[in-house]
Amino acid sequence: MCSGVGCFWALLSAGLLAACAAAFLSPAWLLPPGRAAAGFGLLWRCSGPPRGCHGSAGPGGFGDIPSGSWQTSAVLCAGGCALLALSSLLAIVAVVLPGGACERRVCTLAGYMQTAAVFIMASGLLVYPFGFNSATVKRFCENSDIYYAGDCQIGWGYMLAIVGVMLSVFLPFFAKYAPKEHISPTPIPTIL
Repeated sequence: MCSGVGCFWALLSAGLLAACAAAFLSPAWLLPPGRAAAGFGLLWRCSGPPRGCHGSAGPGGFGDIPSGSWQTSAVLCAGGCALLALSSLLAIVAVVLPGGACERRVCTLAGYMQTAAVFIMASGLLVYPFGFNSATVKRFCENSDIYYAGDCQIGWGYMLAIVGVMLSVFLPFFAKYAPKEHISPTPIPTIL
């Protein structure tokens, strides 16, 4: 039998992992004006209906991503999502483990991994707007510069990634209280 906090923590971990993956794979991080279905993501670039979407890391590989800061952001966000995936797996394992020291260790390890994932993904999200001044982005988004999208709009993919990271901040706190046999950090006085 799992604790209520433990079950909620495992479900929230899995849900935020799904949000992270959807945001990471989305081509809608930066949307140029007036172009239906056009946009830039970390790994995808869509140029509209006739040409469709293709990977930024296409035939030329990782070097085809338009900006060095977007390459850095892609590595950081992928690493954060991988840590979140592993910690979600540990959260599910912790739910089925019997209460005891092993369960507490798994919850603690997963909490530390989730903390690291939050910092890594947040770093990737902060680095992404540095790519707005690359030549490729300037071609689609006039007047764009670092942390200024110019004529473009920030898309739902980037916003979903931000919301996912903001909600992931709470995961390590739930990990602390997820074990079935929680030892209170302060002793509760007993009435005789």
